[in-house]
Amino acid sequence: MDRRSTIPAGIILATLAVFCGSAQAQIAKITSGDGRQLFVNADPPATLKLTSLRPRSTIYMNAETPFTGFSRPALSIDRDGAEKLVREAAERHRVDPALIPAVIQTESNWNSVALSRKGAGGLMQLIPTTAQRFGATDLFNPQQNIDAGVRYLKTLLERYNGNLDLALAAYNAGEGAVDRAHGIPAFRETRDYVRKVQFAINSPGSGFSGASFLRRPPIRRDVDATGRIIFSNE
Repeated sequence: MDRRSTIPAGIILATLAVFCGSAQAQIAKITSGDGRQLFVNADPPATLKLTSLRPRSTIYMNAETPFTGFSRPALSIDRDGAEKLVREAAERHRVDPALIPAVIQTESNWNSVALSRKGAGGLMQLIPTTAQRFGATDLFNPQQNIDAGVRYLKTLLERYNGNLDLALAAYNAGEGAVDRAHGIPAFRETRDYVRKVQFAINSPGSGFSGASFLRRPPIRRDVDATGRIIFSNE
């Protein structure tokens, strides 16, 4: 009788050992689409793709207090909100509003926390020195990033007398590279970049006017009937 009772017990213990070992082997570490580290107790199918719970069209940033001491509240803005910021900045700095979405799409694909290997960050991929030069203290704040990026583009368009190809090349490779080359530098990345932005702004429905930025009318000097001297840019 003792012999008969020990056989099932051995089988049970062996079975439990197999299942426990199998369960441990199935623990897997997965990185989700939004960068979170997840642990699951089963290997996912090859076709499984984990994505953020938030839709891709939403820009979300957690609250943060970096070592610089400047705190940033939590921010959530959808694509419509980001495009509203683009329109406002374009109007404020007198740049064609169709140009900015094309640059953002090419630079970061509307990812507000994108960071390149060269340290360029945010929607318009500004390097920290350029961001500070044009008034942005937080690279990853969409409003600051867009405003600084539009101001920088406006400066480049003025520098190159409205030549969009040269302005885009300078945005990508720097003014020095464009000046030394007396045109678009022979960098493959820069030439591809200019082509991509030009393709985007010239696509049907982009609304591109053909003028990258609006020049302010010159100031005129007039004398009215009473002899007063009037200066006007209208």
